Amino acid sequence: MPDFVLYIIAGCFFLLLIFLLNFYLNWISYGKKEQALKRAKAAQKKAKASGLLVNCPLCESPLLPGEDLFTRVYRPMNVSDQLCTISGCPHCFPQPEAGVKRECPVCHKEVPVNEGHLVARLFNKTDGKKHVVVSGCNLCCKSKL
Repeated sequence: MPDFVLYIIAGCFFLLLIFLLNFYLNWISYGKKEQALKRAKAAQKKAKASGLLVNCPLCESPLLPGEDLFTRVYRPMNVSDQLCTISGCPHCFPQPEAGVKRECPVCHKEVPVNEGHLVARLFNKTDGKKHVVVSGCNLCCKSKL
């Protein structure tokens, strides 16, 4: 009987040790997430104040400095008007974040993640700037691609 009680106490101690270790690791990762969130909010505030904030045309998520859209530009490269496809931003492509909805700005239908994209025209200006006009998604713009 005393051996049985000793095993129960050792098992409870082991479970308590696992619980405390799990709590400690979650506490550390929570602090890192909070710091990253504070940095992202500060960068977003700075970008908004300077007027550099751009939204993704698919999910309307604001793109922070350094975040780019996943696009594909088709040849020829030496013309001012090029066909391109926009797959999304880091928030909605290749794996959408929780609560992010990918919607076509033209037909307002939901754009699927794997086979869906936006069809657009990329205009290369002579001063080096670029301008993009979205024609629709691959569902409502089948004749253009």
